[in-house]
Amino acid sequence: MSSDTPSKGFPGSSIEDTGDKEPIAYGARDRLAEDVSSLRADMTKMHETFSNFVSETSGHAGRTARSVGQAVASQVGSTASGLATTSAELASSATEQLKTFATELEGIARKNPLGALAGALAVGIVIGLIVRGRG
Repeated sequence: MSSDTPSKGFPGSSIEDTGDKEPIAYGARDRLAEDVSSLRADMTKMHETFSNFVSETSGHAGRTARSVGQAVASQVGSTASGLATTSAELASSATEQLKTFATELEGIARKNPLGALAGALAVGIVIGLIVRGRG
């Protein structure tokens, strides 16, 4: 054998024995194709799972936000209702006290008319001084 003639069956030689290697190469190529196909299927499943997760999470977040909003609205409504009731009770109480005070003043004025006139004159002078001092 001369040195410029490549040997059959040695690595790096241009002439190799392909008789045994072709079935191995085809088998490796088939396994690689199956692995790639399996990876694609797994990636598709992962994508679907992630999409479902995001969809469910956003649904839960929306429901939570809605329930929190309803709870806040309910609290504000009950607070406003309580405030309105308290304000109405205060107004009613003030009205009753004012009526009672007016009735008492009327009784005092009937018993002592000159004292009532003097009291009205004094109140008028005080109010006039207050208004004059501001202007």
